[in-house]
Amino acid sequence: MTDSNTAQLPVLLKGLHDRLVSELGIARTVVAHPGTKGGLSEDCWIAMLRNHLPARYQVSKAFVVDSKDRCSDQIDIVIHDRQYSPFVLNLNSALYVPAESIYAVFEVKQEMSGDEIQYAADKVASVRRLHRTSLPIPHAGGTYPAKPPQHIIGGLLCLRSGWSPPFGGPFELAVANVAEQGRLELGCAAEHGVYEIDYSSTEPPRIVRHTNSGPLAFFLLRLIARLQNMATVPCLDVMAYAQWLDR
Repeated sequence: MTDSNTAQLPVLLKGLHDRLVSELGIARTVVAHPGTKGGLSEDCWIAMLRNHLPARYQVSKAFVVDSKDRCSDQIDIVIHDRQYSPFVLNLNSALYVPAESIYAVFEVKQEMSGDEIQYAADKVASVRRLHRTSLPIPHAGGTYPAKPPQHIIGGLLCLRSGWSPPFGGPFELAVANVAEQGRLELGCAAEHGVYEIDYSSTEPPRIVRHTNSGPLAFFLLRLIARLQNMATVPCLDVMAYAQWLDR
């Protein structure tokens, strides 16, 4: 008999995983057109993150811009601030988000491979190389000093891994060979597990593999934990962007 006073967390978390895996699998199996298939997969991941991340985080497909008039590649999933970021430019289907507001960026692919890891790393690097401003923050007792721009989380999200085992030698080689600005610290192959990479402690980087049941739910919880550790994005210099109005 089930205790009515328990939340049944194992069932709830496994249900979250099963639902998204089913949606991703349908997109992969039923939709033939690669572009449409990719768009549906991105929508599934975005919907999951929007539904389960705290409200302070916005989840979008977007370009990232900086105050020096530079722009990233279009990124499948951008997790950015809307509480303290004063503007986001939405031009029909093209969304532009200031670099200072970014917490994390992810690329979405059907299957994890060496080529897709390099592709995702290049996309992540196009965001991390952007300039980010930071201003002191006035408060009732004085002024907090300007906060240094924090590290932006980067990763790759897939339905499955193309390798067997999913995160074995070929995966290790692929993630070790990406350039520093494109490092992919956190990612998920929904059918196989979650990976986390610590590039700072050892050479080659230390890889932690999570292959427990319900990897999508585990990925979501690990992402939230990382976002909590980052606290709030810096206070951006709005007038650094306003200078372009006089050009």
